[in-house]
Amino acid sequence: MKILVTGTAGFIGFHLINKLSGKDHQIIGLDNINDYYDVRLKYGRLKETGIEEDKIQYNKLVPSDKFKNYKFIKLNLEDKDNIESLFKKEKFDKVCHLAAQAGVRYSLTNPQAYIDSNIQGFLNILECARHNNIKHLVYASSSSVYGENEKQPFSTSDNVDHPISLYAATKKSNELMAYTYSHLYKIPTVGLRFFTVYGPWGRPDMAYFLFTKKIIGNESIDIFNNGEMSRDFTYIDDIIEGIIRVIDYLVETKDNKTAPYRLYNIGNNSPVNLMHFVETIEKELGLTAQKNFLPMQPGDVPSTYADVSDLIRDYKYKPRTTVEGGIKKFVEWYKWFYGVK
Repeated sequence: MKILVTGTAGFIGFHLINKLSGKDHQIIGLDNINDYYDVRLKYGRLKETGIEEDKIQYNKLVPSDKFKNYKFIKLNLEDKDNIESLFKKEKFDKVCHLAAQAGVRYSLTNPQAYIDSNIQGFLNILECARHNNIKHLVYASSSSVYGENEKQPFSTSDNVDHPISLYAATKKSNELMAYTYSHLYKIPTVGLRFFTVYGPWGRPDMAYFLFTKKIIGNESIDIFNNGEMSRDFTYIDDIIEGIIRVIDYLVETKDNKTAPYRLYNIGNNSPVNLMHFVETIEKELGLTAQKNFLPMQPGDVPSTYADVSDLIRDYKYKPRTTVEGGIKKFVEWYKWFYGVK
């Protein structure tokens, strides 16, 4: 089985490569290594998968020094011609599309990046899936699509027509685009709505990462909505286990008569209050944070809570990591990576 995984210099993609490379697959990873956040972290992830920075060239496959069944290519999703050439040459069986311009707040200041990567880039992936007999396309959506929905837990059957950030709007668009291609061309697609993923090698723009950095640096941390927030924090290992189950097995039901299309929430199914999350980080660091309480930020929501019953039913998905256990592993990694004593 040959699998393309996009976004492999990113947080989730990196962890997925580490797990998939231990299986009997041929894998190609793709990323454009943009500078949305510190590229040293991205190159650090790549190095952990056996891809050395000095060997990377645009549109050139680099074999891993660590995994014999893994190669990496630096490529922009919106580079239509080279994306098409890659698909034609490599003849992938399945695609796990994780690459995207991430971040809710960044979409307020740099909207074009989201159209280029998340809309045009996703269209290129869909077109390549259409013309290259892709047997299964798994792609990343987001809990952000639920917008101002007040009913909880969030269910994939809920109406999601009111996104409150451009990032969320592009992810909702991805789901609609995937449905159209599934309907017209019978391409099996599965969208995964991720809920606040955290853990080692995470994104430095995420709250838990920023909190840890600032607490260690004796800087104050910003806590929005005066701390009256909760998130369905989901540890990275639980997310990866779910993704691999979805990649490996395509569920078929009576709905496939109209379109081989699926949507799932993938979260911890157990929201955690933001203040408890901060206290867990404080306890693990042995430090007390200086807290700056602020009102809600544009594009943000007070609470997320995933109904994952469909994923449990179809894939026996079961997150196992507690917040305490996950934060402990993250802080251990953070201290190692940044040389904190």
